Amino acid sequence: MTVASEHRLIQQLPHVPFYCPVPAAVHPAARVLNELTVDWMLRQQLDSDPEQRRRLALCDFGGLTASTMPYGSLAPLTLMAKFHAVLFSLDDGVCDEAQPSAGQLAQETSRIMRAVEAPGAFVPGESRHAASLRELRQELETYATPRQLRRWVDAMRVYTSGLVWEAQCRRSPGLPSLDDYVTLWMRAIGMAPSTAMMEIVAGYSVPDEDLEDPRVRALTEITWTLVSWDNDLYSRNKELLRADDDLNLIDVLRHELGCSTQQALERAVEMRDRVMILFLRLRAQVLRDGGAEVRRYVHDLGQFVRGHLDWASRCPRYTVPAPPGTSARPASWWKHRPADESGEPLPLPTIAWWWDQLEPDHGTVRRAA
Repeated sequence: MTVASEHRLIQQLPHVPFYCPVPAAVHPAARVLNELTVDWMLRQQLDSDPEQRRRLALCDFGGLTASTMPYGSLAPLTLMAKFHAVLFSLDDGVCDEAQPSAGQLAQETSRIMRAVEAPGAFVPGESRHAASLRELRQELETYATPRQLRRWVDAMRVYTSGLVWEAQCRRSPGLPSLDDYVTLWMRAIGMAPSTAMMEIVAGYSVPDEDLEDPRVRALTEITWTLVSWDNDLYSRNKELLRADDDLNLIDVLRHELGCSTQQALERAVEMRDRVMILFLRLRAQVLRDGGAEVRRYVHDLGQFVRGHLDWASRCPRYTVPAPPGTSARPASWWKHRPADESGEPLPLPTIAWWWDQLEPDHGTVRRAA
């Protein structure tokens, strides 16, 4: 082990358990789904590095899809798992470890967006990621309505714009502000197109006016944020050891608050649990008041949060040597009580509006204007 890797091991943190009182579920086709996806991914030749292909093959894309979307038939689920494979490959091989400039990534993401906007207009020399997403976009037409296709393409714009911002942050000195990081990461994590796929995989369609309800928009963004923060909590050690990457919630908090890494970890967990409480309260309001499709949608948002954590708890992608004096195996992945039960809004302008959607007296649900 090199001196640099020893230093990064010392910087690592112990595992923290997660608060997520959403019941677990998994699609019974998880194993088959993963086999189909890995075979497709290798044939697509998304990565030229053999070690990277090996790491991606161990990501259990079938398990991730089956846990976050434990519904629907095998064909659209396989499409979703393939989409996960492309995003993971893009994240590892193009965004993080290749360290492109914002300009370089703007070019690549613009080509990707053109591939999903006009999948019939083949462009010679396009990247394997753009070609694969073009293929998936064409296949998506089999299962999605025109309205759902529009939503998914719009969600891809949210995702790709976040990737460019992320690249700019990685090339800049220091770390972004906490408020900027929260906005950046909920976009760059790739959750916008993932949540746009839920109704397509499950076979229902949420009316536009229901998705535009501020409570539902807040729940959607909260889902993106919980998944992005949960990812930071369990993947920081891996990112630090493999890529010396400190662009995560814990290190942004440490930088902004001027505190120790351990104190930043504790604060990150408190923030995350407060948002989880908000999600549960706000979702309960919509489940009482909404129509059948939007109730299904917000239920499935909760399943995505829980399923993502179930998958991460067993995925070998995030297994790294233990920090000195600690165990590589967490004592518990789950906890029964949140670290912060205050229910007060977080002092972050970019997301403070989420709490405005709660009913003060839990009476009649307020409808959007």
